[in-house]
Amino acid sequence: MVADAGRAQGALPIKTKLANALKSKGGDLKLVAYIMAGHPSAKRSIDVGKRLAASGIAAIEIGIPHSDPLADGPVIQRAGQAALQHGMTVAGALEVAAGVAKEGVPVVLMTYINPVLAYDPRKFAAEASQAGVAGVIVPDLPIEEAEPVSGWLRSASLDTVFMVAPTTQPDRIATICSHSSGFVYCVTVTGITGVRKDLPAGMTEMFAEVKKHTSLPVAAGFGISRQEHMKALRGHVDAAVVGSAIVDEIDRAGDGVALVRELLKACR
Repeated sequence: MVADAGRAQGALPIKTKLANALKSKGGDLKLVAYIMAGHPSAKRSIDVGKRLAASGIAAIEIGIPHSDPLADGPVIQRAGQAALQHGMTVAGALEVAAGVAKEGVPVVLMTYINPVLAYDPRKFAAEASQAGVAGVIVPDLPIEEAEPVSGWLRSASLDTVFMVAPTTQPDRIATICSHSSGFVYCVTVTGITGVRKDLPAGMTEMFAEVKKHTSLPVAAGFGISRQEHMKALRGHVDAAVVGSAIVDEIDRAGDGVALVRELLKACR
């Protein structure tokens, strides 16, 4: 019954907590900060998450470490491996999320499908909801195979966020947008995550095409790390996701807050 109900895409929630938090107002750009659960430890990731939540960001994305992270660049891969070596699990990542979610900023989990399947999708959805999570991103879950997992997530009042890539064709963009809730995630580069000096040309055309097909907030991610990037994105998308640059700061015993505050200056 849940899976069948989940296929009724017209029933997808629009004005969720996550969508409201990320929708741009007056041309401002919202900022989403990424951390890896358990990097460099469970306690430290909760502490850093809380500091970032208080820094002015609109939402926080928390990665669940996985041994085969297809979309992650070297910085986030190293963080994930370190977290796994220190004993981080899906259950542990949900505890990290719960600790950060108490700060009131929407929490989005970034995970791959295998950890969810191994944990049991229905159990994962229920416990993520209990932890205060607002949504879930699963980069390797194609929309054609999203059910019943996304249906279980929706039944637990969790947004399911799907990704659009620079190579995605317009007809498929429309389909992805119809399946997403919370926001639509636009990948700015053809490749994996990681800090880059310049963002690629042609992004604005992709963003415009996505906006034709959804009233949800549109967020850009992968390679974003500088004030110049934020200025280039402002007015074209609702939010920017910054990951590798923050994880690199954490690797250096920082917390990413100073970087976030600098980036926020270019968001308005």
